[in-house]
Amino acid sequence: MEKKDLFILPNETIKEALKKLDKTAEKALLVVDEHQKLLGTLSDGDVRRCLLKGEGLDGDISAVFNRSPRVLHNDTYTLAQVRDVLLTHKIQLLPLIDSQNRVVDFITWNQVFKKERISPAAEKKLEIPVVIMAGGKGTRLDPFTRILPKPLIPIGDRPVIEVIIDEFRKQGVRKFYLILNYKAEMIESYFAHIDKDYEIEYVKEPDFYGTAGSLKLIQDRIADLFIVSNCDVMVRAHLQEVIDLHNAQKALFTVLSSIQHHKIPYGVIEFKEQGEVVDIVEKPEYTFAINTGVYILNREVLKTIPAHSRFDMTDLMQALFKEKKKVLTYPVNESDYIDIGQWEEYKQVIDKFQIFP
Repeated sequence: MEKKDLFILPNETIKEALKKLDKTAEKALLVVDEHQKLLGTLSDGDVRRCLLKGEGLDGDISAVFNRSPRVLHNDTYTLAQVRDVLLTHKIQLLPLIDSQNRVVDFITWNQVFKKERISPAAEKKLEIPVVIMAGGKGTRLDPFTRILPKPLIPIGDRPVIEVIIDEFRKQGVRKFYLILNYKAEMIESYFAHIDKDYEIEYVKEPDFYGTAGSLKLIQDRIADLFIVSNCDVMVRAHLQEVIDLHNAQKALFTVLSSIQHHKIPYGVIEFKEQGEVVDIVEKPEYTFAINTGVYILNREVLKTIPAHSRFDMTDLMQALFKEKKKVLTYPVNESDYIDIGQWEEYKQVIDKFQIFP
């Protein structure tokens, strides 16, 4: 990647910053002036904190970016200095500047540590369990799922559910509950015949209880906080940071969301009574946060779920709203979310997964 791909001007919007962050794996941008002099850095965390404060997407980044970034001078640095700065400050991107404060190059965490498989988010291991909802019929992937259950759909040389588990294992999770129903025996058989360094408990649904109803079945097995994930999504997020936000805000339910950008490829007509046109907007673009299907929950919310009934996560959120219980969201970038729930997404994810760290 060229350094100009990471450049952003201070008067560009949060929305533009999100788009640029989606195009880079480095999770940070270099804020420069028109002469490429370094003004600061902007990380996805900076943008997230801004959004969580309620700032709009159309505001500029001038009040958001870090104006005192860590830098090295391009003609004096050593590899030992680079490693020390990256490890000490847990930053993804280190600018190299010249004597005029112009950006001449940059060094990324992956360039230095990828072979060593060190993660900047790997300080604290998660001690809470993950519940994976793996019991659905996967009708959106029909006819593939007439033969295989959705959790066993291959991504490369492994099934998607194992890939999801491995992503959680990278952050230290060791205990997993699998909610099973459709073709449950095939899923159990797969895990019975592989080597694994984590614990799995299987929970069988007697009927199809929706995306939240089956959580009632584990009410007596969960001590407190737990993570829930659909079996066809992957979200790249520092989960301890999500949990810290959840606890600090005294929330009972946190949903990870993904900021999506969609451009309508037509002119959109606005009209009123009797068809009178009042405006036409050419190829408008919309940015919004969608539900990824990954959640942080307190055990207390399980009391809200009715027993032996179909009940979805959206039903649970609506019930918590009515009870005046706090529900949060933690937004991630569009590129940090993978969904293979439909054929088109599945075909795209095969290529996308090759660059998903």
